[in-house]
Amino acid sequence: MHRFTTPLAAAALTVTAVVTLASPAQAAVPADKAQVLAHWTQTSASSSNAWNAARQNQGAWASYRFDWSTDYCSKSPDNPFGFPFRNSCARHDFGYRNYKVTGTLEANKARLDNALHEDLKRVCNTYSGAKHTACNATAWTYYQAVSALGT
Repeated sequence: MHRFTTPLAAAALTVTAVVTLASPAQAAVPADKAQVLAHWTQTSASSSNAWNAARQNQGAWASYRFDWSTDYCSKSPDNPFGFPFRNSCARHDFGYRNYKVTGTLEANKARLDNALHEDLKRVCNTYSGAKHTACNATAWTYYQAVSALGT
C-alpha cells in the first residue's frame, strides 16, 4: 500500500483517475447536432430525402446519438387503404423522440406535425383521381390526429 505525503497529491491522483475513466464513455456529441436535427425535420422534400438517406446509413451518424426508434404510425395503420405512410410516420417519430430529449418538443411540434402532413401528401401525389382524393383525406385525418393528440 502506498502512502501519499500530502492530501493534495492524493486528490490530484483521484481527479486524474476519474477523468481518465470517464472520458471515453462520455465522448462529445458533435456541436452541429441541433442543426442536423432541424435540417432533417423540415417540411420540404429535400429535408425528408436527407433524413431518409441518413436513416439508411445510421452508422455514419452514430456519434450524434440520435434516437432512430419508431413504432411507425402508432395505433393507426401504417398503410391505411394501401397507402404507404410507414416511412412518413417513422420520420415524425424521429422528430418527436429527438426533440423530446432536448426538451424542445413543444417549440417544434407544429413544424413536425406539418412535416408529417407534407410527407403524407407527397405519398398521395403518386396517385390520381379518386385514389388521390382518398389518400389526401386519410393524410388529413392522420395530421389532425397528431396535431391534437401527439406528444
